Amino acid sequence: MPFYMIEINENLSRIIDIEAEDEESTLKIAREKYKNGEIVLDSDDYVDTTFTVQ
Repeated sequence: MPFYMIEINENLSRIIDIEAEDEESTLKIAREKYKNGEIVLDSDDYVDTTFTVQ
C-alpha cells in the first residue's frame, strides 16, 4: 500500500487595534510586536484547518 504526504495547515487570526501615522507604520508596529512576542496567537484565535495531499 502506498504512502501519501499530507499537509495539515491550521489558521489562526486576530484583529488588534494599533495607533500609527499610516498603514505602513501600522504593519511595521504589528510585525515588531509579533516578532517580540507581544502578540501571541493561541487556540482562542483558531479559524480553520485544511488538509492537502502533496
